[in-house]
Amino acid sequence: MRTRLIRVAFPLLLASSVLSGCVTTSSTGDAVLNQGNWPLCSAIGGLAGGGLGAIESSAWAAGGAVAGAVIGGIICYAQDGDEDGDGVFDRRDRCPDTPPNTSVRHNGCPYAEYASPAQVMEPDEPAVPVRVELDVKFDFDKSVVKEGSHADIKSLADFMKQYPQTTTVVEGHTDAIGSDAYNQGLSERRANAVRDVLVEQHGIETSRVSAVGYGESRPVADNDTESGRAINRRVEAAVEALP
Repeated sequence: MRTRLIRVAFPLLLASSVLSGCVTTSSTGDAVLNQGNWPLCSAIGGLAGGGLGAIESSAWAAGGAVAGAVIGGIICYAQDGDEDGDGVFDRRDRCPDTPPNTSVRHNGCPYAEYASPAQVMEPDEPAVPVRVELDVKFDFDKSVVKEGSHADIKSLADFMKQYPQTTTVVEGHTDAIGSDAYNQGLSERRANAVRDVLVEQHGIETSRVSAVGYGESRPVADNDTESGRAINRRVEAAVEALP
């Protein structure tokens, strides 16, 4: 009885050993078998089992073939292969055919790639113009630039030098005392006085500075009061540039 068991078990054990080694290699010989290859394992198992059974007798060949096919299919199906070589067995791999050397999660899918801060392109925001304004006050019936206003005029000139594409219009104004014609001429003289400081003292090109007088037509304060009239005796200018 013991001899019979050995004779029965030996071919099956040998077939199992052969198939266990077989399932580590694909049909091309260069990759791990996965569960989709179990029919191939069954065929190889059947041939191996039948061949080993034939050693004992012709009657054993058929039984060996059947047993080898069953064992080969079971071993191959139960084997966890890794066809794409990402370290995750095929049975649990939710992303097959991952490119080589790709870092994957536990389910075989690649990690999400995030751009570095340097790679993130912020949407372009519209540029906000930089604006510099000038407001020079004058004494009554005078067109001479007062000493206290020179610093403000210089600031405007410096800005125009920083942005050489800029131009400006210097606008002269008066209060309401006097005739319209006289005040028109006075406003023009005041505008030209500021323009001369920009051009002659600070080197701004004449083509970049225009002067115009508006007389008493554009008051910004009440001409019925002394404080209001002092505010209206003025020269204004503005320069705007994109940074």
